Amino acid sequence: MKLFSSILSPYARKVRAAIHALGLVDRVEIVNVDISSSPAEVVALNPLCKIPTLLTDGGEGMYDSRVIVEYLGMVAGSDILVPAAGPRRCAVLRLQALGDGIADAAILYRGLLAAGVDGDARLAARQMAAVTRGLATLERMAAESALDGGQCPDVGALSVGCALGFLDARFAELEWTGQYRALAEWYGHLMATDCMRRSAR
Repeated sequence: MKLFSSILSPYARKVRAAIHALGLVDRVEIVNVDISSSPAEVVALNPLCKIPTLLTDGGEGMYDSRVIVEYLGMVAGSDILVPAAGPRRCAVLRLQALGDGIADAAILYRGLLAAGVDGDARLAARQMAAVTRGLATLERMAAESALDGGQCPDVGALSVGCALGFLDARFAELEWTGQYRALAEWYGHLMATDCMRRSAR
């Protein structure tokens, strides 16, 4: 298999972390691409031309990160990242949605600022408000020990961790670790896990 990825993408990092957690490192080649140039290999597999995109052993394109992680779990024959059924599955998928949503809002906010388009100030403010509310929710969860961060975190924890890593890389001015202390402590433990350490590049 081949994963088209980017170092800075929180969604691609989530998939890279999943590859390590599922023991599929020897089965997936990771190829970093510049998606802004619309690489032909990615376009051929994914009409949206987004990363991450996975080329399966059968020559099929898989996208987006949520679908790819589910697919890799099936390949590995494991539900350690995404529980197969029941309330636990819903809780994990909801946390994944929160982590991905924080990343979505942060990326859109950054894009709006870079574009400097008149009239988008309110939209930009809405995105940053979403990030702030998301962090506050995660802080409460961390304080209540409601976040998974063990040696093999689930996909919800991976999504949150990758979103927080993106904030560290692109929004250092937020200094979120100083405001959300319980979340910062949880994040430190998560980043020490093997799959998160090895997915950094």
